[in-house]
Amino acid sequence: MKTPSKFLLSLEAIRALYEYGLGIILNFPLQIISPRGDGHPVIVIPGLGTADTSTYYVRAFLGKLGYKCYTWGQGRNLGPRDGFDTLLNRLINHVEKISNLYDGQKVSVIGWSLGGIYAREIAKMRPDLVRQVITLGTPFKNKEAGTNVGFLYELLSKDKSHQDPEVIERLGVPPRVPFTSMYSKTDGVVHWHSSLEEESPISENIEIPGASHLGLGHNPISIYIIADRLAQTQESWTLYKK
Repeated sequence: MKTPSKFLLSLEAIRALYEYGLGIILNFPLQIISPRGDGHPVIVIPGLGTADTSTYYVRAFLGKLGYKCYTWGQGRNLGPRDGFDTLLNRLINHVEKISNLYDGQKVSVIGWSLGGIYAREIAKMRPDLVRQVITLGTPFKNKEAGTNVGFLYELLSKDKSHQDPEVIERLGVPPRVPFTSMYSKTDGVVHWHSSLEEESPISENIEIPGASHLGLGHNPISIYIIADRLAQTQESWTLYKK
């Protein structure tokens, strides 16, 4: 199985700190050049082992563009300890409550790494609730490409379903709503091949050059692209102009 190089993995923390610093420095210029939002609700789901503090930057940034941003409401992401579908049903209830706060408006869901798995599955189960899905370094495809943290997932979640062929096949099915997979060829945690969806009029893959896995949620390029994608109207969503 293909996994990112251990060299890239060893540099993840320092690269992510650099990207975060750059994001802070460029925050105001990014606000100026990014398209304004239409105020629809957005949920951001953190990655494995992290909590809502990890998604604060992107939520704060999108809030300044006019979106109503929410956390995923489940605390630290330790995986589906109570069962995959049990967790998904809790998340669907969360999405539905937020949608109801805005008279049934559909919710955009952003998922970082493992959080993107949940985002995609929510959209598959309840496309009536989800406006679009954006994933950051999420390993949903290609059973020949893996991650460097499978052991950590099993340790935290007590779950080995990610090795089940039926689960792998299920996760590879694309959602029926507009979907953007953002990935980096220099990701030290997730092999980028596992983040590639079959492109279609509503599915796209966008590379974030030089990004780390841990930095995708505050890398200036990815932040701008997230803003661009969310600004697409519900009626006329179009592929990103690369």
